[in-house]
Amino acid sequence: MSGDIWNWNWWSGGLWPYLAVIIFGFLPSEIWRMMSIFLVRGIDEKSEVLEWVRAVSTALLAAVVANIIVAPAGALQFVPLWARAGAMVLGFVAYFLLRKSVLAGVFTGVAAVIAAALWAPVVH
Repeated sequence: MSGDIWNWNWWSGGLWPYLAVIIFGFLPSEIWRMMSIFLVRGIDEKSEVLEWVRAVSTALLAAVVANIIVAPAGALQFVPLWARAGAMVLGFVAYFLLRKSVLAGVFTGVAAVIAAALWAPVVH
C-alpha cells in the first residue's frame, strides 16, 4: 500500500519531523497545560504563589528575548544589533499605540527584522 503509515518509505519522505514536533513539542506542553487547569482551580489568582510564578515566567521570557537580541543564532546573527534592538522598540511602540495588541507588536517587530535583514548591510 502506498498510503500505509507504517511503511518506512512513507516516513522517510519528509513527514517524520512533523511527527517529532507533535510528540516531543506539542504533546508534553499540552499535557502540562491541561494539568494546570485542574491544579489551580482553588488557588486565588492574587495569591503569593501565582504572583511568584508570574514574576518567574516574565523574567524567563525577558531573558530569552534579551538572548535573541544580544547573542542570536542562525540567520539572525547576520542582522546588525541596532536593527534587532530597533525592531524590538518598534514592536513595543506598535503594541502600545494599538491598544496593547500583542499581535500588532509581534507582527511589527517581525516585519522590522525582515526589512532590516533585506536592506541592512551584512555584518560577519
